[in-house]
Amino acid sequence: MGHYSISNLEHLSGIKAHTIRIWEQRYGLLNPVRTATNIRTYSDDDLRRLLNVSTLCGRGKRISQIARLTDAEISEAVLACSNDVHDYHLQVNALLAAMISFDEPTLNHLLDEAAHGLGFERMMLSVAYPLLQRIGLMWMAGTVDVAQEHMLAHLLRQKILAATDALPSVPATARRWVLFLPANELHELALLFMNYALRARGHHTLYLGQNLPNSALAEIRASYEPAGVVTVLTTQPEREGVAEYAREVQALFPEALLVLYGSRARQEGLVLPENCVSPPLMTDFLALVEMPEPQPVAA
Repeated sequence: MGHYSISNLEHLSGIKAHTIRIWEQRYGLLNPVRTATNIRTYSDDDLRRLLNVSTLCGRGKRISQIARLTDAEISEAVLACSNDVHDYHLQVNALLAAMISFDEPTLNHLLDEAAHGLGFERMMLSVAYPLLQRIGLMWMAGTVDVAQEHMLAHLLRQKILAATDALPSVPATARRWVLFLPANELHELALLFMNYALRARGHHTLYLGQNLPNSALAEIRASYEPAGVVTVLTTQPEREGVAEYAREVQALFPEALLVLYGSRARQEGLVLPENCVSPPLMTDFLALVEMPEPQPVAA
C-alpha cells in the first residue's frame, strides 16, 4: 500500500497541490489520513482516483459532476474516453491507474489500443516511456509496489518481443549489431526496445540478453564482426567502474561503435574512450542508427 504526500500526488497526476486540496475539501474527493505530526498522507486508492479524475477533467468533464460518481462509474468513464490515442497524458494516466489497481486486462487493452492507433514504436516512445518515468518518480518516493512494477514490466516485455518477432527477417549481410547487458544487470526493457528499433530499420542484430560477463564476448568479434555494440547501464557496473568497463568492451570490439545507454553512462565528468557514445535519450539513439553507415575510403 502506497503512502503519498500531496507533493507526490502533484508530480504523478499533474494536478497542482492547491487544486487537490480544494477538491478534497469541497467535494470529499480523497480520504487522506494524518500522521502523528498532522501531515496528510494518501493511499494507492487516492492516487488512482485522482489520476482518473484528472483524465476526465482533461476531456472536459466538470469536477462537480465527477465527484458525484462512484469509483466504478469513474473507471467506466475513463475507459469510454480513452480512445484518443494521441492524448498521451490521458493514456499515461489511465495506464498508471490500472497498474496501481493490478488491473492487467485494462493495462493490456490500453497498450494494445495505443499500439494499434499510433504504431508500436510511437506507443513506446510517447506512452510507455513517459509511464515508466512516472513510475521512476514513485520509486524515488518509495511508493510503488514491486509487484505493480513487475506486472507492467513483464507486460511491456511481452509486447516488445511479440512486435520484434512480427518484423520481417533481415539478411545477415545487413549492418550488424551486438546487444547485451553487463554482468549482474537485469533491467532489460530498454535493450529489448533498441533491438526492436534496429531490426525495424533493417539492421541485423545478435541479442545476447541479460547478465553477460565480458569473458563471454571474446569469440563474438571474429565470428560476427559487428559494426555496433549496444549495452544499457542501469545498475551495473559500479559508478566508478564505468569508464574501465567501456575500455574493456571497446578492446574486445575495437572497430565497432560502442553505444552505452542508461543512467550509469551519463555521469557528470565521465570520460569515455574514442568511438564510444552515450545518447541521453532513446530518440537520440534512434537518430544515431538512422545515420548512413560510413563507407570505406578508396585507396
